[in-house]
Amino acid sequence: MSLKHFLDLDRFDAKTVRHVLDLGAKLKADKGQSHPLAGKTLALVFEKPSTRTRVSFQVGMQQLGGHAIALSPQDTQLGRGESIADTARVLSRYVDAIMIRTAAASKLEELAHYATVPVINGLTDDSHPCQIMADIMTYEERRGPIEKAKVAWCGDGNNVAASWIHAAGLLGFELRLACPEGLDPRGEVMAWAKSRNAKVTLTRDPKAAVSGTDCIVTDTWVSMGDEAGNRHNLLKPYQVNTALMAAAAREAIFLHCLPAHRGEEVTPDVIDGPQSAVWDEAENRLHAQKGVLLWCMT
Repeated sequence: MSLKHFLDLDRFDAKTVRHVLDLGAKLKADKGQSHPLAGKTLALVFEKPSTRTRVSFQVGMQQLGGHAIALSPQDTQLGRGESIADTARVLSRYVDAIMIRTAAASKLEELAHYATVPVINGLTDDSHPCQIMADIMTYEERRGPIEKAKVAWCGDGNNVAASWIHAAGLLGFELRLACPEGLDPRGEVMAWAKSRNAKVTLTRDPKAAVSGTDCIVTDTWVSMGDEAGNRHNLLKPYQVNTALMAAAAREAIFLHCLPAHRGEEVTPDVIDGPQSAVWDEAENRLHAQKGVLLWCMT
């Protein structure tokens, strides 16, 4: 039986993504009454700081009846130069799955190659698939099937944007990206979308991108590990504010993966306003990831 890694959405078909989302929704409704992962242990490897990823995975395993062990580089020999390959071999002898949150996507790939248990992508500089699973769950709770949606992304074409592109290519919704020149999504991600005939477009005009859309998504202007440089000047026209929200559909929702910087990528009246779904979105990291965990480990 082949391992069920959860690495990037573009490696799945729509049926599998929908199945994992359905698992998450059922587990959310279950409210921790069943424990399908009793006796299982998840290793959480963090090379980047985390609030939502750490807490949601740890609580998720507990609610499913299992256990989680959180490891930073200072807690392991990774911090002293042990290879990812050797770490994968050793952890696989102790635990039933490994989640990693790291910078280089190559580390995720190496871990998955050498591990003999499922590996989950908790974030890399290239993608953030667990976040998008929670985002889709949140959208569908508020607005219905995402296949019918028009979604706008405003800001840096970063790792979260890349996973939104993958989701659009799989699930068939329309995705309009508004990014400043120099901060476009990676070329290979856009090429993948084109190969799928995905309804993904890129513009420099945020108002054109959000016009009539059902959901506006943004992210921080300076991600972990990035230099601020000229980013604030480049991204200021892409701020999600009341005027930009007004260009979307009347019932449009606002999403942000957090942490947020009020007054930069989003104004307080939007993120704390009635169209904001960010707190449901943050909660749904827990439930969507429970679906991922159950899919990977059973």
